[in-house]
Amino acid sequence: MQIEVWSDVICPWCYIGKRKLEMALAKFPHWEHVQVVWRSFELDPTAPRNPSGTLNEMLAAKYSVTLQEAEAMNARVTEAAKEVGLDYHLENARPGNTFDAHRLLHYAASRQLDDVASERMMRGYFSESLPVGDIQALVRLAPEFGIPEHEAMAVLESDAYANDVRADEARASDFGITGVPCFVIDESIIIAGAQPVEVFADTLRQAWEESSQH
Repeated sequence: MQIEVWSDVICPWCYIGKRKLEMALAKFPHWEHVQVVWRSFELDPTAPRNPSGTLNEMLAAKYSVTLQEAEAMNARVTEAAKEVGLDYHLENARPGNTFDAHRLLHYAASRQLDDVASERMMRGYFSESLPVGDIQALVRLAPEFGIPEHEAMAVLESDAYANDVRADEARASDFGITGVPCFVIDESIIIAGAQPVEVFADTLRQAWEESSQH
């Protein structure tokens, strides 16, 4: 059974959804037969690499709300993260263009390191103020998920894996995916959003039963 997960490393609900999927898989009796494939999705492909301003300011502008309302949005998602054991510090978050981060994740996937790489990158962004659009910062982080700095730099200084990122985004479009996180099981069953763990568990069970009948 294959689960394709479309997410962005700066999407707060994507990290929460990742954890909920993992919690459901931990209780799933056939977990060893499940392959999770990470797919690229950019929340804002036009974002500069290192924008000025805080995340709250960017959210306020994006959704046409006040700074206080943006802060409240971040407070809600921080509470939701806490419920699954994640420690968000969005007041210090340093958003930016994630295209290079996705290219590096594809390189990690070629080395079977995509899960550990996406986990480390998300924790870096949400908990440790990683400037996600900064190539040097990504290169420094790479050894922590098993990729030497010189290899990460070689990837990011080239246009390697750009086509892979674009292919993931085109595939998302084929499935009608316009927001993330989005989980597609065996190309047929879709879970949209960071649903409760029980929803993931029930859907995994249903998908397994359907696949077993074929």
